[in-house]
Amino acid sequence: MSLSAPDPRCPWLIVAALALVGGLVWTGLHTGDRGTWLMEVFPVLIVLPLLAATQRRYPLTTLLYVLIFWHAVVLMVGGQYTYARVPAGFWVEGWLGLHRNPYDKLGHFMQGFVPALAAREILRRGAHVRGPKMLAFLALCVVMTISATYELIEWAAAVLLGQGADEFLGTQGDVWDTQSDMAFAGLGAIVALALLSRVQNRQIRGLRERGLI
Repeated sequence: MSLSAPDPRCPWLIVAALALVGGLVWTGLHTGDRGTWLMEVFPVLIVLPLLAATQRRYPLTTLLYVLIFWHAVVLMVGGQYTYARVPAGFWVEGWLGLHRNPYDKLGHFMQGFVPALAAREILRRGAHVRGPKMLAFLALCVVMTISATYELIEWAAAVLLGQGADEFLGTQGDVWDTQSDMAFAGLGAIVALALLSRVQNRQIRGLRERGLI
């Protein structure tokens, strides 16, 4: 990757990274269950240093950076309260007349929405796939693989931790929770690919024109 052109977005990316670090500290200090918090925010602890380490040699589109930021916020809020107890979820539950806190479905929707565009960007920039339909299909496959893997991790946590895994799983008595989680991830991927693929294409071209990739 070319490093000849400095990235004018660096100051904003640094501010965003510091905001996420601050969010991690705040939610970690104000959670009722530190173990559950750690499991929920673990993706943020992995992705944030990875993005920092690769920003110069593999800068992402602004669209993807923004979406990753908000996905991290969703994860941290879920970790602080546990997904079944997020206050905003209770508001939606009452507003829509639901029988459970739906915040975890937002989390799984984002689990599809953001990784779909991340996979698509990597596949497109590397010219690994020809054709927009196959590109979208493989991005969706990546999302469903991630979702299935996450559900297997939840199953392993339930087996290993027993009762202590209840807050992490957040099933709220729904016997179809695993299936609906994967469905929301798939829905998030489809919505993202349908609405934002062209925006992402333009931003990738912009990065090339500015000599950032």
